[in-house]
Amino acid sequence: MTGSTPAPFTADDYRARMARAARAAADAGLAGLLVAPGPDMVWLTGYSPTAVTERLTLLVLAPGQDPVLVVPTLEAPDAAHATGASALTLRDWTDGKDPYAATAALLDSGGRFGISDNAWAMHLLGLQKALPGTSYASLTDALPMLRAVKDTAELELLAAAGAAADATFEEIRKVPFGGRRESEVAADLADLLRRFGHEQVDFTIVASGPNGANPHHEVGDRVIEHGDMVVLDFGGLKDGYGSDTSRTVHVGEPSDEERRVHDLVREAQEAGFRAVRPGVACQEVDRAAREVIAAAGYGEYFIHRTGHGIGVTTHEPPYMIEGEEQPLVPGMCFSVEPGVYLPGRFGVRIEDIVTVTEDGGRRLNDTSRELVIVD
Repeated sequence: MTGSTPAPFTADDYRARMARAARAAADAGLAGLLVAPGPDMVWLTGYSPTAVTERLTLLVLAPGQDPVLVVPTLEAPDAAHATGASALTLRDWTDGKDPYAATAALLDSGGRFGISDNAWAMHLLGLQKALPGTSYASLTDALPMLRAVKDTAELELLAAAGAAADATFEEIRKVPFGGRRESEVAADLADLLRRFGHEQVDFTIVASGPNGANPHHEVGDRVIEHGDMVVLDFGGLKDGYGSDTSRTVHVGEPSDEERRVHDLVREAQEAGFRAVRPGVACQEVDRAAREVIAAAGYGEYFIHRTGHGIGVTTHEPPYMIEGEEQPLVPGMCFSVEPGVYLPGRFGVRIEDIVTVTEDGGRRLNDTSRELVIVD
């Protein structure tokens, strides 16, 4: 791999994100945000507990207030070492004390709060019991675009993750496919992702022959045969930011129909990419790709949305799907991944991560979208 890793995020970066999130909460009519351990907390503070347990850890953000991280006393030293710790106040609680009472003192007793989707039910119910006048909305519903627009440093990290996934594909196309199990090729993909810098591998789909007709096929022990189409979909996190790419390869020479379907999906993927520009609704990307496939008579075999956002997780808003009228904004990053899935026969998917620029879109994956022949 070439190029250097962007400089790490600083306390000032996290301070700005927390302030931005508090303003977004106010704009949405919320009294504040309650952020549980997970992607939102990592993005806002740089802190990720080594273990998420029944003990309450919660970041409280409210307009006009300094950020507060409520944390168990035994985990406070680790929290204090997080990069964003100097931009917030730590409020620790000891075993035997009521963490909900401690948190309630920070909240408007009659307010409506956005809360992380992955917050534990016991914690939400504990807060409701302590403050029966409060109400809550999931962050995905209340602030779906909170993490959607990436800054320059985030875009560089996403580009580096995409380049690592591209390097993985260039290597995997050199290995033998025919006569090997899907699970063996999937293990190769995972090893390559790690070799090219991923600290976390989220998925390595290897869907051969009829298994390719299942978009989220679980890798199994099927032996890949000569004449198979093979859908490859793989990604994870590199330096905290996601990669996700799909290419479809063929073991030996394809039939005319297989090549025709692959060309169709490639054309649809290109149409989806060309639709990307500021101000266009997310659904227009889906429509552009879907129209190509439907016009060729395969519309019923394109059975999923065209894309999903990516950042500190590999799936997040925005979504490229009919009905999503959120306009595209420079800095948004998402997949464009149409597919055709013929039950019992084969499937084809081609996927790139795309970022919105000032006047269009830029792909973060650059490997060939032609049908690659493998051994």
